[in-house]
Amino acid sequence: MGTDSLGYRRLFGVLGPSTNTTVQPDFDDMRPAGVTNHYSRIYTPNAKAISDDTFLAATMTISSNVLDAVRSVMTCEPHYLVMGMSAITFYNGAKGADDFQRKVEGESGVKVSIGSHACAAALKAYGGIKRIAFLSPYYPVANAEVRRYFSDMGYDTVRDIPLRAPSWTAIAQIDENTCRKTLHELDGDDVDAILQVGTNLSMVRLAAEAERWLGKPVIAINTATYWHALRANGIQDKVYGLGRLLSDF
Repeated sequence: MGTDSLGYRRLFGVLGPSTNTTVQPDFDDMRPAGVTNHYSRIYTPNAKAISDDTFLAATMTISSNVLDAVRSVMTCEPHYLVMGMSAITFYNGAKGADDFQRKVEGESGVKVSIGSHACAAALKAYGGIKRIAFLSPYYPVANAEVRRYFSDMGYDTVRDIPLRAPSWTAIAQIDENTCRKTLHELDGDDVDAILQVGTNLSMVRLAAEAERWLGKPVIAINTATYWHALRANGIQDKVYGLGRLLSDF
């Protein structure tokens, strides 16, 4: 079997909702030489007027279409998969995350990095973290699932803020000022680290900057997920300018 001329180290199959405009450019910005990303869109109607009542149901529609996207991307024979949709990876706590991961790996026959477990691995890599805060573009019903997951993994969520995006595409329209203000609202002496979940919310650069002015780990989920995929494949390249996770661990 020959070696891919561009992806001579690894071919990554990236799975993301068809409404997501952030994961693909974010992951490409973190891509070392010899690693290529192959985006497979999970068919996702652009849910409008999302509410607490409809958020979980709308994300489960995405979940039900994941395996079609897996089957599609596997035709390019990637070595590994990277999940670019985070909400469903937190549902039903640590067991739900494990079940989701097993489902994708069972269908594909290769391993996958998922957002929830990648964030937990990132917190462990920094070390000394017990109390966290997080922001999301979700609704409170989904933030509760994120809190449940981190509780299962041994972390206490002190504060969390759901930004309640009105549609899937509107997540990518949440501006940097809103995110910066939210980071300050979440911060405090009672918080060891801050996370951002929701892969269509672009915070990889803001999180990196915030680590400097808050003086603590600030982890964007897209950074955590791609970092996890690289390290799981033995790729130890340091990527600079996108936070300590990629440069130090």
